[in-house]
Amino acid sequence: MRQLQEAIGYSFRDLSLLETALTHTSYANEVCKDGLRSYERLEFLGDSILGFTAADYLFGAFPELHEGELTKLRAELVCETSLAETAKKLGLGNCLRLGKGEEACGGRRRVSIIADVVEAVIAAIYLDGGLAAAKRFIYDHVLVDVKARVKLNADYKTMLQELVQQKKNQQLSYELLGESGPDHDKTFSVRVLLNGAPVGSGEGTSKKRAEQAAARQALEALTANTAEQKKEEVTCKK
Repeated sequence: MRQLQEAIGYSFRDLSLLETALTHTSYANEVCKDGLRSYERLEFLGDSILGFTAADYLFGAFPELHEGELTKLRAELVCETSLAETAKKLGLGNCLRLGKGEEACGGRRRVSIIADVVEAVIAAIYLDGGLAAAKRFIYDHVLVDVKARVKLNADYKTMLQELVQQKKNQQLSYELLGESGPDHDKTFSVRVLLNGAPVGSGEGTSKKRAEQAAARQALEALTANTAEQKKEEVTCKK
């Protein structure tokens, strides 16, 4: 248990909470010990804490993303596969208490089980140390490299198009400013225009990547400008 707590990055005051988080239904039913529970109730609570924390983080970290994109990203981060990877890194499967039948069927490696255990551990930490401690675990072990993943997969051109289409008669266009370097290692420079006015620029090893970089800069600028306008409107109303 000591090694597991070191891996988790949290020391329990009530170690029984962690033990419950690691107890599968098959073990609880097989042992039939008074008061022995499986992790199922903790999993229920941990799922909600994880979902809220992921939504809260994504909402603040990515103001340029729309509701649908935030929902999709959250689902990817807290899905069974993602949580199972977290469990493997922490070695949770090795610490599970399983019944003989589940043990024989390879329960320690079953994705659905070890993913549930991650959520149970989150709830155990929450009950033992509060929301801040649970969030810290989630940030350290679940929401890892989120920004890098978003940058890798994001379609900024589409996001920019959706943003400007919120108003009528908006026209986006991309202009190639130039290219440099040898044929095998070129760098392209592009700027994006909104109704003929430049709103962002970017570079990339291909025209497509340069356009994405320009769209991203435009998104950040337009999002910041919109936020500033809303602040001014609130101030004027006061």
